[in-house]
Amino acid sequence: MTAELAPDAGTSVKAKSRPGDRVFSFLSTFSGSLILAILAAVFFFLLFQGLPAFFPDAAENSHFVAGASNLAEPEAEGNFFWYVLPLIFGTLWASLLALLMAVPVAIGVALFITHYASRKLAAPLGYVIDLLAAVPSVVFGLWGATVLGPFVQPFYVWLNENLSWLPFFQGQVSATGRTILTAAIVLAVMVLPIVTALTREVFLQTPRLHEEASLALGATRWEMIKMAVLPFARGGMVSSIMLGLGRALGETMAVAMVLSATGVITFQLTSNTNPSTIAANIALSFPEASNLDINVLIASGLVLFAITLLVNSLARWIVSRRKEFSGAN
Repeated sequence: MTAELAPDAGTSVKAKSRPGDRVFSFLSTFSGSLILAILAAVFFFLLFQGLPAFFPDAAENSHFVAGASNLAEPEAEGNFFWYVLPLIFGTLWASLLALLMAVPVAIGVALFITHYASRKLAAPLGYVIDLLAAVPSVVFGLWGATVLGPFVQPFYVWLNENLSWLPFFQGQVSATGRTILTAAIVLAVMVLPIVTALTREVFLQTPRLHEEASLALGATRWEMIKMAVLPFARGGMVSSIMLGLGRALGETMAVAMVLSATGVITFQLTSNTNPSTIAANIALSFPEASNLDINVLIASGLVLFAITLLVNSLARWIVSRRKEFSGAN
């Protein structure tokens, strides 16, 4: 009886192809290609439809672009750049304020769930945080406009009376509380579950041996977190923050319902003069738009698309540098 010879180490053995494998391979390739095709279709639609807004002669016929002259710039009349600049500022400013409020709370909640809370408490708390992501943005907008705004308005008055030497709290205080700071608080609540969930998963993937070694050397729990958990999770934390930023940049209805915008560039947080965001401006202006006004709004959507794509690409690049974060690779 002849013994079968084992294949050489240098030769590759091709697995037998089954119908199920071929179907799965086709569906996977088709799904990945479809995503790229949809992304490219959205980009080219925004580009071709928004292209007329970038030509000064055509943009002069849009009353949206003509309204950019409130920036007190001599060349602002009929210039799309001066129209979209306050919207870019408002989008980035509101998102930055939201992250400043949401990120410390999200990291603290994630640390509490993973390293301090008991198992009976950690699981329900994690479910509650995850459920916040399922709440529609319209609900957050109603809450911010009808509850949060009137609630924080007296606090805005106190800030204006006692801290008016800071440029953030100068100007006429809003009587309704519907300011850029209120919109940022609503965005912070909406971003919180995303940053918390991703950061929690990063913390859970810290090697157990690293934590036990730190504790065995006499470190306290906080010292163990500072030396073993946070350095390991740095890349994942940054990526979760960037993904939360992408969520805040594209939020529409909540900001449109809460913010009482005037379309200017200002750092004042409690006054009745507030910048608008690109998404909120499109939602509020599109129903009454016609002709070139539609092209101007689509062009501003192209700008938002580019900003969001840049933020998410940067987040993915940061995640890819951390091989330990296998959940995102």
